[in-house]
Amino acid sequence: MKIEPTVRIQAEDFDTEAEIHALTDGRRDVGAVVTFTGLCRDEGGRLAALELEHYPGMAEAEITRIAREAADRWPVTGLTAIHRHGRIAPGGNIVLVAAASPHRMAAFEAASFVMDFLKTRAPFWKKEHTIDGAAGEWVSAKDDDDAAAERWRR
Repeated sequence: MKIEPTVRIQAEDFDTEAEIHALTDGRRDVGAVVTFTGLCRDEGGRLAALELEHYPGMAEAEITRIAREAADRWPVTGLTAIHRHGRIAPGGNIVLVAAASPHRMAAFEAASFVMDFLKTRAPFWKKEHTIDGAAGEWVSAKDDDDAAAERWRR
């Protein structure tokens, strides 16, 4: 049975425990839940905040495509992807990917797949705001992210 992933892009913070509960409540077929939470780093103490912008509608559609592909590849019983936008201070949550499955490996792989492609295909832009008040710098994509996503190509 195919599941429909939950995908949200929001300014407000998320509650990881509540999201896990939503994936598992009343389910007796879940043997594993794997979560990944991405946090805002302080970049060695120089970052005041990270500003995340997205292309509304397009970002949700792309993350939904990625999550559906993961649900087609692995036997997951639930899959959630949440990405925040707006200004986020160091230590704040940015992204959550949670995958539930009868078995751990499927949950690990589905969550990793979603995160790898979210980093490379979802239309988000990041701007750094430093504590010295300097004008924010846009963060460039990383080659490591492309290499991580490449391992999933069929």
